[in-house]
Amino acid sequence: MKMSAQDMLNKFSDGSCHPFLVRDLAFIIFDETSKNIKEMPEKYKKYLEVSSLLHDIGYCIDNKAHNKHSMKMIMEHGLVGFNDIEEKIIACICRYHRGGLPDKKEHEIYNTLDKKERKIVKKLAGILKIADGLATEKQNLIKNITINYNKEDKIAEFILMPCVKEFLPDITTAIRKRDLYEIAFKCQSVLRFAD
Repeated sequence: MKMSAQDMLNKFSDGSCHPFLVRDLAFIIFDETSKNIKEMPEKYKKYLEVSSLLHDIGYCIDNKAHNKHSMKMIMEHGLVGFNDIEEKIIACICRYHRGGLPDKKEHEIYNTLDKKERKIVKKLAGILKIADGLATEKQNLIKNITINYNKEDKIAEFILMPCVKEFLPDITTAIRKRDLYEIAFKCQSVLRFAD
């Protein structure tokens, strides 16, 4: 029997606020990207929400390759309110929130998706990777994000507004995790704090 995202989160996570912090940051990045770079349908936001909440459930099996375990768990349990293709999309978004990039020749679930579906995975996993890199385990240190997009040079500038002006959180993980976003949206990206 399929499970809801909330039931799956309750059963397989440690109760950390991290998934909710990631979701909130992912929504901001989604909205800014959709407004300034490439418009995306609202239903993609639902995929992103569920992926944000479930991206780390694989930790209950093993720390190493937890992203792959998250994907497998979603495929095994299924998700209430989503069809088989949507479950695969969400599972793959979780799979690619860290580690290697999607590979249609090597990755068994990803390669069953068609081209349009693979593009959805890349876009949303790219957003999720950055959001995950910006979110801490305990508290939200980023209050807001705006994206300025230079169409001519294809550069997306992420302007980060910290919650406390005097304390700039470490964003090196987010900088390291922007590769898939750049591939998906065919741009370069810069992450910096607001002046």
